Amino acid sequence: MNPRSKRRPTGGSRSPIRPKRPEVVAESKSNDDVGASTAEVKGEKLHKMLAQAGLGSRRAMEERIRAGEVTVNGKLATVGDRVTVEDKVRVVERLVAWPQADQLPRVVLYHKPEGEIVSNSDPQGRPTVFDHLPRTRGGKWLAIGRLDFNTSGLLIFTTSGDLANRMMHPRFEVEREYAVRVLGAVSAPTLATLCSGVELEDGRANFEYVEEEGGEGANRWFRVLLKEGRNRVVRRLFESQGLTVSRLMRVRFGILGLPPRLKRGQFMELVGADVETLMSWTSEPAAHTQLMLPSVIEERSHPRRSFAPK
Repeated sequence: MNPRSKRRPTGGSRSPIRPKRPEVVAESKSNDDVGASTAEVKGEKLHKMLAQAGLGSRRAMEERIRAGEVTVNGKLATVGDRVTVEDKVRVVERLVAWPQADQLPRVVLYHKPEGEIVSNSDPQGRPTVFDHLPRTRGGKWLAIGRLDFNTSGLLIFTTSGDLANRMMHPRFEVEREYAVRVLGAVSAPTLATLCSGVELEDGRANFEYVEEEGGEGANRWFRVLLKEGRNRVVRRLFESQGLTVSRLMRVRFGILGLPPRLKRGQFMELVGADVETLMSWTSEPAAHTQLMLPSVIEERSHPRRSFAPK
């Protein structure tokens, strides 16, 4: 079975299982709250500006500010400082150019094979995904989410720290969809438990959706959906029920899907129109629920292998 295929198995497949949703009552905001949220504040937060300039994630920029690596107009910066285009911002003596509002960030999709780590360097000398990406000018590639060493599938990279933050931060609840191969039979009550929630060592977790997709021999394939990206959460959920995941592949992150033509070890850069759509979706996800990218593939975005095939 191709784990990226959307074909549904026939015969003994089960209907997809979803957790029950509690009724939510919206709270009205007071006039004071509305006034506070609409108050005009001069300038941009420093760590956000640095992230938009492509120097790293917002969290990483906060850490560099705390470490004393950032100055504003010659003075040591602190977390929470605001800056404008008139300010001179330096990171370790390097003058940072203010990000242009009309300049789109770059976004690359990479089909990660098993056996690579999502890190710029590794003390053990293992292959890293960053070795296989195209070069950037001025900034650097930021990974939107991670996949562990033995997991394959869709990885997204961007030069925009703001975009990375919007897609990764837990409060935005961006969907992650995986194809999972499990060794052995999985009962309906077990699947229901995985959707209702399981207490893990770092808190409660659950699948938003589970659908069986058939299989051969002792292996069964499932398609699962989460709205979080905790470390190894898919594997740990199945392991909590005494099950072993023999293969795991991410096939979708938000509205970005793993293109069927994108082979393992290849990358593809989104065209400008798709980047604009992605930026709009991160600002207002509810208004773009039926979208799926990439929608356009131009010559410069054809899948490319950045290293010799094995």
